[in-house]
Amino acid sequence: MMIIRPIERRDLSDLLTLAGKSGIGLTSLPQNEDTLSARIERALKTWQGELPPGEQCYLFVLEDSERQQVVGVSAIEVAVGLTEPWYSFRVGSQVHASKPLGVYKTVPTLFLSNDHTGHSELCTLFLDPDYRHGENGKLLSKVRFLFIAAFRERFARKLIAEMRGFSDENGRSPFWENVGNHFFSIEFAEADYLSGTGQKAFIAELMPKHPLYVDFLSQDAQQVIGEVHPHTVPARRLLEAEGLRYQGYVDIFDGGPTLEAEIDEIRAVKHSRLVKVVLDETPMRDDAPLLLVANENYQHYRALLMAADVYDDRLHMSAATAAALGVEQGSPVRVVALFTQERV
Repeated sequence: MMIIRPIERRDLSDLLTLAGKSGIGLTSLPQNEDTLSARIERALKTWQGELPPGEQCYLFVLEDSERQQVVGVSAIEVAVGLTEPWYSFRVGSQVHASKPLGVYKTVPTLFLSNDHTGHSELCTLFLDPDYRHGENGKLLSKVRFLFIAAFRERFARKLIAEMRGFSDENGRSPFWENVGNHFFSIEFAEADYLSGTGQKAFIAELMPKHPLYVDFLSQDAQQVIGEVHPHTVPARRLLEAEGLRYQGYVDIFDGGPTLEAEIDEIRAVKHSRLVKVVLDETPMRDDAPLLLVANENYQHYRALLMAADVYDDRLHMSAATAAALGVEQGSPVRVVALFTQERV
């Protein structure tokens, strides 16, 4: 059974293994034991109520219960930019005009901004390549919406997601080579690693404070602004199907797009609802809709996928499924259809 739960200290080894498979570009999952251990501790302190909003982070894992192995990870930062600046490039424009010459030209620009300060962020989404089948990826990503819906008061008005930008099979980033490399004079992989391990002071110290003209970049760098890594295309489509949109902000390292939305307008948040558990060993019909189901237990959160129908605000499930969720007869659970075209 594939089950979502909060991260625990015992998951460090599995998390390191996942980090080793993630490659360049996933800055929030560096292959560094001290950094990942600190990330786990921060998540545990968040659930225990020991941190202010600007330091809070919820870190979830996808566990293969039969193998007792963590095979995926996803996270939510509660409020970015409150303890250290949160940087993005805003893609804008500047007009150059001369009436006597009859010249009017709109020039695209990149401007360093902190516009997303205080927003909640979806981050650290990674699934072991061996488990990229079925609906595991959707479960790992969308469970965060269900958690936000259940504990809405703990999150901001807006939600963002920085998507991994384009780089080739050798880890080369055209955007980095044309922008960051000129200011940092280090390799993309090193800058990516330093940022992922929390060493971000160099960003403020070295990044340009004035607009950059996009037309001065090479053609291949211009073409990847707002584009995602090939492996990230499914993740982007999934978030866009839930209502997140690109609004002209990109990552300062690789030019990847930032998607954003009002939390209360996100499909899985708007349409999730509470139903009661009914223990029932009767097999479900083959064409029953696939539901994302989670308990309402903040400290011992659990979620999974199941094919089932909801009748009269009741959800029938087996004893084994109920045990995995930590619920019993009559317990409330939150449900939402996994696919955007279906309703519970």
